[in-house]
Amino acid sequence: MTLCGAHIRLAWRGGQTVLAVSFLFIAVTLLPFGLGPELKLLRALAPGLLWVVLAISLLTTLDKLFQADFEDGTLDRLRLLPLAFEAALLAKLCGHFLALVLPLILSVPLAGLLLNIDGARLPLLLAAMVCGAPALVMLGGIGAGLAVSVRRGGLLTVLIAMPFYVPVLIFGAAASQAALATGTALWPYLGILAALSAATILLAPFAIAAALRVAQD
Repeated sequence: MTLCGAHIRLAWRGGQTVLAVSFLFIAVTLLPFGLGPELKLLRALAPGLLWVVLAISLLTTLDKLFQADFEDGTLDRLRLLPLAFEAALLAKLCGHFLALVLPLILSVPLAGLLLNIDGARLPLLLAAMVCGAPALVMLGGIGAGLAVSVRRGGLLTVLIAMPFYVPVLIFGAAASQAALATGTALWPYLGILAALSAATILLAPFAIAAALRVAQD
């Protein structure tokens, strides 16, 4: 809990949360101008657009996930704790989720209204994002871990993490489309998103820990 809380405080003090939420609303505000005045087209594209904007908002913060800790020796101290390195990294990733992803998800209802999404369908859209967002954080952590030894490696981190995001975005957009269409066909997609998140929560800390050990050694 201490590691999780420390990462949340650092994210707030560093302005990462405000930056991510601001990017979400800037993108959502500008998208209608790019797509034109056709409300039906905007409503049809909105679920996929929200997932893409959520993913990009997360990608912009990945270079801050482990880079500073790698440079100032914090990761070395984490390895000396009487706690598995993987557990410490999982706590840090949970802090990243609470500090950045949770505010983004809570901002989705207002963003959805700006994109002409039916307010009655927004809870289902939120359910899909809650199920899939942990997978985005964990997969992004793998990209951040692989690029941690590269100074100013923000672009490299994004390039590594983007392919990992594709399955989550595909099923997330499909779940959101189903939620806005009828709502009845949503549950299989929610199950897949939840399974992806559960698998990455179990496996990603080990992959990240291995990548960070290689970078440190």
